[in-house]
Amino acid sequence: MKKILKIIQVILFIIIIICLWNIINWYLNNIHTSQSLKEIEEIANIKEVDIKVKNDFQVKGLNINFDELLLKNKDTIAWLRVNGTNINYPVVQATDNSFYLDHSFDKSANSAGWVFADYRNDFMKLDKNNIIYAHSRLNGSMFATLKNALEKKWCDCEENRYILLSTLKENLIWEVFSVYTIPAESFYTSTYFQSDEEYIKFLNTIKQRSIYNFNVDLTKEDKILTLSTCNNLNNSGRIVMHAKLLQI
Repeated sequence: MKKILKIIQVILFIIIIICLWNIINWYLNNIHTSQSLKEIEEIANIKEVDIKVKNDFQVKGLNINFDELLLKNKDTIAWLRVNGTNINYPVVQATDNSFYLDHSFDKSANSAGWVFADYRNDFMKLDKNNIIYAHSRLNGSMFATLKNALEKKWCDCEENRYILLSTLKENLIWEVFSVYTIPAESFYTSTYFQSDEEYIKFLNTIKQRSIYNFNVDLTKEDKILTLSTCNNLNNSGRIVMHAKLLQI
């Protein structure tokens, strides 16, 4: 009996050590991410510019020093900012959709990961569906605050409906047309469509999923941006936002 109790005590001790290590590691990864972002913002020399969108409504664009960011990480392809959230990060792209799930901007191992584009997309030319992913961190970093868009007050704010994606060559403004939660699936991350009819069906499906009617018209000519993250309330679920490219 004493031997069994001793074994149980050893097992419990090991479990406690593992839990403590995970907590410490989570905390250290968050610190590293925060420090990295501060350094990135300094070298990026970010400057705001006014950009007119529909009905002369103005949003803030960004001029970014991508030359310095590329020296830090040649995988850098853009800078993403989503109004009404804490999402304001450089976007990277690897040769797969796995590397930046557990690596930071400087490519060091980090469970926080980074904001990254789908490896299938070409953000210099743009595809029909251009996808960006990130974790939803409990400390509010990465795409954690994408959940703000699930609230009516976020949707009702006109400024929030415009997403800025500053690429290596231009500022792109995207108008949100759909926000929703859904179990993990691959449909909304489709990047290839065999016909215009298939693409229109895809657009109609993801638009109808939205929890809010943004009253945005879509056509076969539209290119869209998709943001995707895990839903912390349901680890097997996703929070998804779609926006169409505006011709400024």
